Amino acid sequence: MHKHTHEGSHNHGHGHTHGVIDSSITTNDRGLWAVKWSFIILAVTSCFQIIVFYFSHSIALLADAIHNIGDATTAIPLAIAFTLGKLKPNKRFTYGYGRIEDLAGLFVILTVLVSGVIAGYEAIHRFFHPEIVKNLKAVMLAALIGFIGNEVVAVFRIKVGKEINSAALIADGYHARIDGFTSLAVLFGALGVSLGYPLADPIIGVLITLTIFKIVWDSIKIVFVRLLDGVEPELIEELKHSARHVKEVLDVSEVRARWVGHKVHAELNIAVSPDISVEKGHEIAKAVKDQIMKHLPYLSNAIIHVDPDLNQSMVK
Repeated sequence: MHKHTHEGSHNHGHGHTHGVIDSSITTNDRGLWAVKWSFIILAVTSCFQIIVFYFSHSIALLADAIHNIGDATTAIPLAIAFTLGKLKPNKRFTYGYGRIEDLAGLFVILTVLVSGVIAGYEAIHRFFHPEIVKNLKAVMLAALIGFIGNEVVAVFRIKVGKEINSAALIADGYHARIDGFTSLAVLFGALGVSLGYPLADPIIGVLITLTIFKIVWDSIKIVFVRLLDGVEPELIEELKHSARHVKEVLDVSEVRARWVGHKVHAELNIAVSPDISVEKGHEIAKAVKDQIMKHLPYLSNAIIHVDPDLNQSMVK
């Protein structure tokens, strides 16, 4: 007798919860909180740096301010993604709206790229049209504030991103941390000017531009892997390992998974004894689903296919 049973998620793709509040709503609210404060902190930091640039003419500080403005605006598409992510799946969007988070990542990349082009143009222009950098102490203070602002944003973006398993938010957090180091570079550029090396300012501007392009390249690799339904190999191994915690599972033949926003949808084929009943097969599938939900809290939906173990069938 050939049996093939399925155990799917009955919560419409929103993961397993133990209370009245859907876990996807909670995680999206946490994401919104993070991007809101990211925007506020970086907007204030950028405005202060722009004001100091107006009086100092430091091109390195302008490049850093432009970068911070671009970083602040990335909060907008992420906020839209987290807001729409709270909507429930429907007949047209059966997996929900989590994929918008990945599309927001493309907008983030484009924004950072534009900021890099503008900063690079200003830095190269300054090589051919040099200006005296004034108010060096104010430039140093603005650079230090830029570092502090970015590091604060980086800390809670990464923290919240790990809490809700949002790759976009974690990547944006590391992006902010790199931005903090570019602000320190502005400080060193100002020190160079104060020591009699006026070209230190546009040179630092060019270095910041190259850093921006490096961030763009790294972000492209992350976002496009997600858009092509790529997952981390260790995630597949964790799914297999979790399924094998159920003693009746004789083999895990196939595992498929995809990220949809900051949640994972998975599908597994497990092999069991060919002598068990259909009812028992459903019980095993439920046990497997419970195990993988327990080990991978960011899993929102799991479909378990139960097949008879062919090796045992051939023996008999």
